[in-house]
Amino acid sequence: MFTVLLGMAVIILIGLLWRVVLGGKTAEAIRSHLALAVYHIFLPALVLHVLWQVPVDMNTVRIPVVSALSVLLSLLVAFLIYSNGRIVRGFLGGANPNRAIGALLLASAFGNFTYLGLPVLTQTFGQWSQFVAIHFDLLASTPLLFTVGIMLARHYGSGSSSMHPFIALLQVPALWAALAGLLFSAGGVAIPAWVDASLDTLGAAVVPLMLLSIGMALRWQAGWAARIPVLFPVLIIQLLVMPLIAWTAAIGVGMPERLIAPTVIEGAMPSMVLGLVICDRFKLDATLYAEAVTLSTALSLLSLPLWLQVFA
Repeated sequence: MFTVLLGMAVIILIGLLWRVVLGGKTAEAIRSHLALAVYHIFLPALVLHVLWQVPVDMNTVRIPVVSALSVLLSLLVAFLIYSNGRIVRGFLGGANPNRAIGALLLASAFGNFTYLGLPVLTQTFGQWSQFVAIHFDLLASTPLLFTVGIMLARHYGSGSSSMHPFIALLQVPALWAALAGLLFSAGGVAIPAWVDASLDTLGAAVVPLMLLSIGMALRWQAGWAARIPVLFPVLIIQLLVMPLIAWTAAIGVGMPERLIAPTVIEGAMPSMVLGLVICDRFKLDATLYAEAVTLSTALSLLSLPLWLQVFA
């Protein structure tokens, strides 16, 4: 496991160094294009390929239920901690803490379930476990992000978007790929050999590109040390509370034993990178959010092996 995480950390580090060498603006432009390619082409191909081959059964319901409980209960914990604004005002100052509160709520509740979760599960448990990450994210976390998450961002932010959250959700390519894969699987449609080969080739690019993109998204801003106390609850929620919720929920819904470990590891992912886009759009504190992503991702390289030891 250590060797697997070390290899993944090296790819993330390469992305981080690439950002330093190229400079922030150039690196961000390249990262944006890489992310768009993954988002529109490679990830939908992988999702379709995986779900087409996975039977539609009770696990198709169990995993999203665990995911939804993990996200919503973690959001509730974060809301109880941050909503009154005392922590934010105490360490960040300012009369209006809403921009920071909105960013912290998103960072606490929505993990990097696909961009990091998919590579971690693939490298740790094998390709068979990829459907756990896809079900956990696309069938529960992503719909919650584009509904509850967007509504929170609108409430705490000062930006606006004319697009209804459900319309935004329907524009997620991987979601349509997931629905297609589930329908083909449920209908017993066989994958043509040439489609299988094409999807397999496209999907193989997802893991390295995701890890590289994560590295290029990580960044620190001046004065970050003073903001660590504000970020501390986010780290506890993402790396400890959420996996505990996922573990409890997995047992509660009768999850098969072999799926409990990958499901809990999914719940132990750090804050999601995509939240940066939402923070920018709704004028939340993107700097604080970026630091939550960076710090939680760095610490997850220590916490994930500990969680895996629990199931060893």
